[in-house]
Amino acid sequence: MKLNKIVLAVSLAFGVASFAQAADQGHGTITFTGSIIDAPCSIAPETADQTVDLGQVANTALTANSNTGTSVPRDFGIRLEKCSLASGEDAKNTVTATFTGQAGGTAGSLGLRGTAKGASIVMADADGAAITLGAATAVQPLSADGDTTLKFTAYLQGDGASGANAIVPGDFTSEVKFVLAYQ
Repeated sequence: MKLNKIVLAVSLAFGVASFAQAADQGHGTITFTGSIIDAPCSIAPETADQTVDLGQVANTALTANSNTGTSVPRDFGIRLEKCSLASGEDAKNTVTATFTGQAGGTAGSLGLRGTAKGASIVMADADGAAITLGAATAVQPLSADGDTTLKFTAYLQGDGASGANAIVPGDFTSEVKFVLAYQ
């Protein structure tokens, strides 16, 4: 009789323990995305889609009467990983980037969306040369160590307009897409 009670107690304990483990103490889903591209380098995911915060820029910094009419440049980059350098006629050991987006009020610049008006975003390469939307950047070599970072900056520049088209304070967003071309 005692043996039956012990077996019953152990069975009951295991039943309660397994029920307790079945309780939901948190759950979720992990989704993996990506693509396979025909290129000598992979693009690091954190630089394929990124946000560059240009900050809260005073409207007076963007006027033609200010020292430069621009905000402070903010760095950003596109990191290329596991680059495979090749040799020979078909070697693709250099790269350019072409940026496209809504045109701004200054030639070659990127326009703003939102309530802010009268300024545009100018992008520049690592040497400080302005990048024109829709045109390829200067050729950059790929690093022999397998990783290369394409370095850029972006800043706000006043469009130089006055009157009704002058700089209007407000919030803005802007989006630029890039395409890499290996040579």
